[in-house]
This record gives sequence, structure tokens and C-alpha cells, in this order.
Amino acid sequence: MNVHLYEKLWMWASGVIIAVFVASILYTSTAQSLQPPSHVETIDPQTVRASAEFAQPAVVLHADGSATVHVLAMMFAFLPTEIRVPRGRPVTFRMTSPDVIHGFQIVNTNGNAMVVPGYITQFTTQFDTAGEYLIVCNEYCGLGHHGMYASLVVVDGLAADGGQEVAQ
Repeated sequence: MNVHLYEKLWMWASGVIIAVFVASILYTSTAQSLQPPSHVETIDPQTVRASAEFAQPAVVLHADGSATVHVLAMMFAFLPTEIRVPRGRPVTFRMTSPDVIHGFQIVNTNGNAMVVPGYITQFTTQFDTAGEYLIVCNEYCGLGHHGMYASLVVVDGLAADGGQEVAQ
């Protein structure tokens, strides 16, 4: 059997490319010692609705003006459905899911996270522009995925007691 020179070159080049891919996968999985982060916070997805933090998902306003938002992402809704946070203050989102993987994206902002059952996802951001923002699930979670949304309302002068601050 006579194999042309160009065919031999292409076969050898393909073999080398495959070998490089396999070597890089082996290197990154062993030599890099990739492990899950050690600071991961877990929660039992079976009892998440009975937990103190996620039984009644809501916004908690702190005396320093910051806020913590507890969010429960489940098929096919976010709880709470409307989130009111102060403008220009740090807002920490803590969320989990009792059922499947969901996405949490605050449209036109830098707020974007993946919500995984059994884990508590957390990120902190600040909103400098007052207004209403759409929150969508950006991970396909089932047939009702397209209807999974909530709203984030960023307001001026939100006080820690839940009322409006009065300007002095």
C-alpha cells in the first residue's frame, strides 16, 4: 500500500494535535491540583425551605445602609419576586435552589451567578443608578424556564427600618 507524503503529514499532524490535547488535560487535572474551593457553603436541598435563612426569602437592611438579599430560586420562580434595595450601597445576594441548577442574572448590571442545589451562592455588588432591573434565569431549568423572572428595584433613601429615610 502506497500512502502519499501529504497524507502521511496530515495523519501525523492530527495525531500530534490529539496527543497535545490529551497531555494538556492530564496536566491541568493533575499537576494544577484543581480542587473545589474550600470556602463553599452548603445546605441540604431537601430542607432548604425550612431553614431560617430561606424559609421567608426577603431583603434585610442593615444599620450601615447595606443590604442582604436572601433569594430562593426554584422551578419556575424567584422568591421574593420583587426585591427593593438601596442605591449606592453594598448589596449582598445569598441564594440557593431546592430543585435544579438555575441562573441569576440582573440584566444590564454585573450581577450574574449560578444557583446550584445544595450550595449557597453569594456575591456582593452596588447599584449606582436608581430604577427597575429585570432578573432572569439564564440556565435552562425546564419547560417553564422562559417565565422565570423577578424584578429588582433600586431606590434612593431606603432606611434600615424598611421605610424611607427623611432628608435632614
